[in-house]
Amino acid sequence: MNNRTFIVLDIVCYVVFPLAVWHLTRDVIGDYYAMLLSTVPGIVYTIYRFLALKKVNVFGIFMISNLVIGTLIDVLAGSALQLLWNNVVFAYVMAVFFLLTMLARRPLALYFLLDFTELQGYDRKFSYKLFHKKRLFVLLNLITLAFALQNIILATVKFWLIKEYGVEAFDKGIILKQALSWGISIVIMAGYAYTGRIINQTPHLIREVQEEMKNRKEA
Repeated sequence: MNNRTFIVLDIVCYVVFPLAVWHLTRDVIGDYYAMLLSTVPGIVYTIYRFLALKKVNVFGIFMISNLVIGTLIDVLAGSALQLLWNNVVFAYVMAVFFLLTMLARRPLALYFLLDFTELQGYDRKFSYKLFHKKRLFVLLNLITLAFALQNIILATVKFWLIKEYGVEAFDKGIILKQALSWGISIVIMAGYAYTGRIINQTPHLIREVQEEMKNRKEA
């Protein structure tokens, strides 16, 4: 399945279906249950996408864990307004999580890139050492920071929407969430593309890693 198909499915499952379910069912089953029901298309699609991409790796584990925890938080909220506030808190927690991986010198963006390069047939251990070269490591930390900022901006916007509109912030939040996700995702993908460009333009980094691995085997 190509990227264009996934973009269309993203719009349908993360924006169109949730908004349709929310507006069609809220008067019948109430705000809280309408919110829960509106998440079903996204959950089903996320699982389908996970299986379609066959990413049984750090990225796949992250995606599924994020889905499970987010769903549990929604189910345990107990009310529509609390569900919205829980999502704000969860987004801030995710931002802190990304920042902690940077402090621990384990930037999550590095492991996402490791998963991608491994799927392309590259040796994971070799790529791991290559990505720890200073210039690449700094860039991957910046990409991880972008992931954190994505969650911080989203949580802050949701906080403002809830304060201004209460439960009515739900549908506005869906649209803004997807718009922000796509916007910052473009920046993140540009960062990854630039990482690949650096690798192509600095072959000496590859030779350094090859020598290091060769020397380690001989030791």
